[in-house]
Amino acid sequence: MRMLKYAALVLIGAISYGVLSTIMKLGFKDGFTMQELVGSQYFFGWCILLLMVLLFSRRRLGLKAGVSLLGAGITISLTGIFYGLAVEQLPASIAVVLLFQFTWIGVILEAVVERTFPSRDKCISIVILIIGTLLAGGVFEPSEGEITTSGIICGLVSAVTFALYIFVSGRVATGVPVINKSLYMLTSALIVVLVVFSPSFIYDGAIPNGLWKFGIPLALLGSIIPVIFFSIGVPKVGSGLATILGATELPAAVVASVLVLQEDVSALRWVGIIVVLIGIAAPQLLPLWKRKGSSKASLQKVEL
Repeated sequence: MRMLKYAALVLIGAISYGVLSTIMKLGFKDGFTMQELVGSQYFFGWCILLLMVLLFSRRRLGLKAGVSLLGAGITISLTGIFYGLAVEQLPASIAVVLLFQFTWIGVILEAVVERTFPSRDKCISIVILIIGTLLAGGVFEPSEGEITTSGIICGLVSAVTFALYIFVSGRVATGVPVINKSLYMLTSALIVVLVVFSPSFIYDGAIPNGLWKFGIPLALLGSIIPVIFFSIGVPKVGSGLATILGATELPAAVVASVLVLQEDVSALRWVGIIVVLIGIAAPQLLPLWKRKGSSKASLQKVEL
């Protein structure tokens, strides 16, 4: 039962990530740039976490733990930066599919570090997720926009950094309070974003002119909830399973675009979403089916 609770936290964190693209599209409609929206996300997220630490947990971290968390936080910002660049250069469906390569990358990363071959259940789940992602991403349907080599590279890099983020969030400074851990990770993430993009949105009047309406929700759903929930849940469920659960981001993104942006989604993409959900549930359901099968077999032997 406890494991289900931690898995639910990872699911909620992934779902909150999925809503980000819809909020960013609304921000684009209001005239804000990708750099402003991503920058405001990390800026407001850092401010909220700092306030939470000052109010609830002023514990000091050791040098080793602090440095490791700052390093881990870089993977968060790199994911946002490279995915944003991929979305600018590729059709959205292709960018999403490239990002979702983090599913098998994360499982392979865990297998290499732990020197164990991925379980059969995880391998089956990954195959199902890849098929579902291709369908839900609309790869087999006509898409607008050109495909560039640099865009493909950025999309794949975002997949690698997201897999690294999920992996390290479950292994770095696990004994540190979650709020403190999240603040340290977001500190380095904010620094990287401000260096790569520009901090001008902080002082050029963009925030009072409406950027805050998007920056605060982006911060809550992209920098507060997932970072905290992943910090709690990933160490308990393991980075391999957490990577699979993280695939919930794609169905969440599609559903949010339908409900908020009133976008049309084809039947094929809905089928893909269902397949993705099956792939996410597979690691949990397959062991249960095996147990039921073995128990039935044992009962039959007893009857004989």
